[in-house]
Amino acid sequence: MPEGLNPQLASNGISEQRVKPLITVVIPAYNYAASVARSAQSILGQRDDRTELLIIDDGSTDATPEVINALHLGYPEQFRSIRRKNGGLASVRNLGIREATADWLVFLDADDEFVQGALAKLLEHIQSNAHSRLVIGEHISVSEEGRRRRHTIGQIPETGFERVKAYLIDKTLGLSNGACAMHRDVFAPGGYPEQFRNSEDLPVFAQTLARYPVSTLAEPLLLLYKHGDSLRHHVGHGQAVGTQVVDEVFSRLPAEMQSLREDFYAQRCLSLFRSAYLAKDYEAAKRYYSAALRHDWRLLFKTSYTRKAVRIWLGKT
Repeated sequence: MPEGLNPQLASNGISEQRVKPLITVVIPAYNYAASVARSAQSILGQRDDRTELLIIDDGSTDATPEVINALHLGYPEQFRSIRRKNGGLASVRNLGIREATADWLVFLDADDEFVQGALAKLLEHIQSNAHSRLVIGEHISVSEEGRRRRHTIGQIPETGFERVKAYLIDKTLGLSNGACAMHRDVFAPGGYPEQFRNSEDLPVFAQTLARYPVSTLAEPLLLLYKHGDSLRHHVGHGQAVGTQVVDEVFSRLPAEMQSLREDFYAQRCLSLFRSAYLAKDYEAAKRYYSAALRHDWRLLFKTSYTRKAVRIWLGKT
């Protein structure tokens, strides 16, 4: 994990923490002036002394600093904030881990919000499940049109191997930042890889599922807002990371899980294919689909992907 603090930090907020909280909620914010107040207020409206809120402004160039300052005026000494030179989401999360007072962390995106009343349920769950090191909660996705869909939790496999397989390969175990709480112990194998601007959570979630006890909270914790205009941005960073994330993930996993590597490589290529297809970057989509087939020809039987690939090669997109 990166050491030391960025020398160009500026911080505001609580001058002295009197009681060690149980959870620190970290909100990374880069140019989220339009939504960071909503995100922060979803925590401030239900927190008590067991919860610390930390907002990290990652060098925003919009009005995010002014919005955070206004929040300080409206909620004096109720949260801390840090402003720093832009370094990317992974480095912000690593800074949040170092700066957090609590042993449990929740990373809440600045355009999402916590469900009203969910914080108390999460605190109660943590206190009742002392063995757990990862709490997986439910979330509600909100479309641009305002439609809501609740995402429930299925059966969580008991062994680390099966959990990692379900997460990386089978895609039957989905994790969302903001709907998960992580004990700081899970970052011992490594923090968020700062060389990545996308998919930085994959290695951390994988190492956690592989090595640490997991519990589930069958309650919606997060309102996750979908944004159509973020797709091309996501695809650009995703292609920059490419398949490098495969090496990063498996460098953190035990020897007995290395047998999953080839399957994950193929799955990663399919994921990049799908993102490129949706963004209408058909040349990139061809490359990723071809790479996936080279690693596992059986992917031809995944008809939803094969149909899209055929449309590209026939020029019917």
